[in-house]
Amino acid sequence: MHDNHKHLVNWLYTVSSYPPLYNHMRLRLGILLVICVLFGNQASAQRKIINMADHDDKAYYFGITFGMNYSTYRVKFTQSFAEHDSFKVINTSSKPGFNLGLMGNVKLSSFIDARFNPCLAFAEKAFHLEQTDTGGAVIASDRTIEAIYMHMPLQLKFKSDRIQNFRFYGLLGGKFDIDLAANARSRRRDEFIKVKPFDAGYEIGVGFEFYNPNFIFAPELKLSQGLLNQQFKDGNIPLSNAIDFISTRMVVISIHLEG
Repeated sequence: MHDNHKHLVNWLYTVSSYPPLYNHMRLRLGILLVICVLFGNQASAQRKIINMADHDDKAYYFGITFGMNYSTYRVKFTQSFAEHDSFKVINTSSKPGFNLGLMGNVKLSSFIDARFNPCLAFAEKAFHLEQTDTGGAVIASDRTIEAIYMHMPLQLKFKSDRIQNFRFYGLLGGKFDIDLAANARSRRRDEFIKVKPFDAGYEIGVGFEFYNPNFIFAPELKLSQGLLNQQFKDGNIPLSNAIDFISTRMVVISIHLEG
């Protein structure tokens, strides 16, 4: 019998020599105290249960990914834009999108994994443009570019020690993207900018793993930065003459469900 339980039994036996009224009150207090101790011990034991104790011994495992992204362009301008271009303002901003994909994780050591996380990313970027017309008036417009990326990142996952049912990790890796909605070959006359379909870059991120009895719940925050010039130059598009280089930047908030 647990020491706390022995003390409670002895205490309840001792109060039996008191007058009946005191006995009745003390008995109720004693029963309440016993219940609190029993539930406290049970809750403490539950907190110490290690879920999926053999998971760390797996050579590999799989999961699914879903999340939200915020995507934008980083822009470098041409010298002509600074000197005499008709565009006075070219600003970019992020727009929300979402990701859906699969995940494969391979154990390399006790603290390092390799992870492949292919997914479809539906993204959108915004442009705010201000341009002077032939009469000198300033015309403002807001335009967007939609993208559907086949996103294929390969990452190294650096894991902390497991603290009961919790673990922290960091990510570092590279990516290759294919934009299925790229308009580089489009012949439409209303295109305000053209983008290439292929991109490559790097990714960094952090995440947390919460071990449940049957799965791992892993929220993650990641920065994905493209390194290639996404602009497809077209001299017939005025904006193309003002922009020298555009690269994609995406912040991704993901939830991984791992088995």
